[in-house]
This record gives sequence, structure tokens and C-alpha cells, in this order.
Amino acid sequence: MKTRLVIIVILLLILTVLLSRNDERISDTLLSIVNPIKQKYKNFTQNLEDKSHSYIFQKESIEKLSLENRILRKRLLEQIHYIEQVKNIYEVLPELSHMPVQNISIAETISYVQLNSFSQIILTKPKGLKEDKLYGLIQGSVVAGTAKVHNNQLYGYLTSDEKCRFSVFIGETKAPGIAMGREKNEMIIKFIPKWHKIKVDDTVVTSGLDSIFFPDVPVGLVTKIEVQSAYTVAHIKTYSDIFHPKTFFLINDATATLAEDFDSNTTSLATRYSTPNTNVEQVPSIVPLPDTNVSTPIVTSIPSRIDQTQEDIIEPQAPAEIIEAPKKEDKRKPKTDSSSLDLF
Repeated sequence: MKTRLVIIVILLLILTVLLSRNDERISDTLLSIVNPIKQKYKNFTQNLEDKSHSYIFQKESIEKLSLENRILRKRLLEQIHYIEQVKNIYEVLPELSHMPVQNISIAETISYVQLNSFSQIILTKPKGLKEDKLYGLIQGSVVAGTAKVHNNQLYGYLTSDEKCRFSVFIGETKAPGIAMGREKNEMIIKFIPKWHKIKVDDTVVTSGLDSIFFPDVPVGLVTKIEVQSAYTVAHIKTYSDIFHPKTFFLINDATATLAEDFDSNTTSLATRYSTPNTNVEQVPSIVPLPDTNVSTPIVTSIPSRIDQTQEDIIEPQAPAEIIEAPKKEDKRKPKTDSSSLDLF
């Protein structure tokens, strides 16, 4: 052990002497050994720094794209609601302006109401919500439950909770019913009229008639049907994931808004069949013939469009030039004056 220490000390002394002599060959040799090591160390630290910056940039990009995705999905739901309204009334009122309404908010889950219950949650409360009014919750593009403000706190009732209730349509016949939460991913639909024919695997969608959800939002599939004395009951399996309640779209107002503030006097539908269009530029409709012996006018143009139910009919205008009728010849013999005759 002592021998090793002595050897190391001697080597250090020799190295110190060599460096103190300022010999270029020795310094070049040392630099050729040390510089590659320094370069590798610098490259290693630079790679670590680049990777850290790349990770931070990717994280920021993911958060930004995630927020944009939520906003776009919110707008998509608004457009689906708008298109559903257009299907109903656009053919009747084709001149209505396209004005989608901002009626969807984003709500995040804060916590469960009770640790032993996975059906009730506490949500972040958007602005403008009313107390004790039911709001619809959408997870992705399917129904997730309902929400209500109570004591200035927004409570969410998922599809597995008994307090979650809304109106639905079932199958191709659009059988009406009221969906109620039951357990896990299961709901029960009551008050289905018995004359409606429904079957297993029928799709269940929201009706939109309760002002909680938009029409035609997917809810689930029918798994079981029970016929009771007064009505039919259906059991359904829901599409929503109640065990991962993270982000929801909250429907502020699900009522139809396309025809709000609609003035019937400003559209052509109200005036089309009542009064003629007086703004059309008047064009001469009658041109007289150059032959003065014929007084019958010739109609040279007709309106481009005539409504069959139009009450007021515009008569052709009279000719601008008044043509006098030819004077009738008097065929009676002229009277002669007896005083002017010569008598023999």
C-alpha cells in the first residue's frame, strides 16, 4: 500500500515538473488526451439539455392541442344541434340566417361526492348557471348524465345514479320513454307506450323534448324488454364510461334557437302570397303597331314568374299614344237649298 502511494506521488511530481517546463510537445500531448474527453462531456450535457427542452416543448404542445381539441368538439356539438334544427324548419323558412348559439360549456371533475359512490361527482361550475335547473352532461359524443347547481356547487349525476333522468327515443319507431339511472353501465327506461314495437339491440338516443339534451345524442343499446300492465319497460346498456369521469360538455341551453326573434313580416314567406312585388323595374309591356288602321295592341313581354295563388293581377297598361277611331261616313243625301235652284 505504501509502495503504491509512493509511486503515485512520484508520478505527480514528474507531471508537475514537466508542466512547469512549458514544453510544447508535452502540452500538445496532454491537450490531445484531455480535449476529446471534454468534447464528449460537452456533447453529453448538450444532449441532456436538448432532450429536456424537447420534453417541455412536447408537453406544452400536447396541452395546447388538447385544449383546441376540446374547443373543436364543443363547436361540433353546437353544429350538430344546429343541423338538427335546420332539418326541421329550413325547408319551410329557407331565408333564415345561420346564427349558431353558444350554449355549451366545458366542466371538469373535481372529486366524488362520496368516496364509496362512483355515480355522483362535483364539477367546476361555468358562469351563468341557474340554481336547481337540470343540465345535460356529454362525455365525448355520448350522454354521461345530468348536472344541477345546489348551494352554489355544481353536482353531476352520472347515468348510473337514480337522480339522472331524461327523455329518450328508442329504435326506428322513435318510441318515447324516460331513462333513469340504475347501476354501473345500466339504465332503465319507463313509460314506453305498449303499442310501440321495440326490440333488443335497438339504439336509444335523447329526444331533446325535455330541454336537457340536444336531440339524437347516443345513450345506449336495449338489452332487455319487460311488458307491464300499463306500459313497457326497457333495460339498456349505456355508452358512457362512469369510472373515468374527467372532462364533460355541459349543455347550458338545449332548446331550439334557430327561429328566435323571428319576424314573419321580414321574410318572403309572409309577403309572397299577399302583395305583389312593387320593386320590380317596370318595363313597357305594350307597343302599338305602326299601322294606324289596326288598333289592337300587341303584348311583347310577360312577367318572368307568376304565382298561381296571387290575388292581385296587374292589367296591361294602356298605350301611351291615343289612337282615334276613324270617323264614320254619312251616307245620307245632302239637303239642297230651294232658293239656290234655277227655275225655268
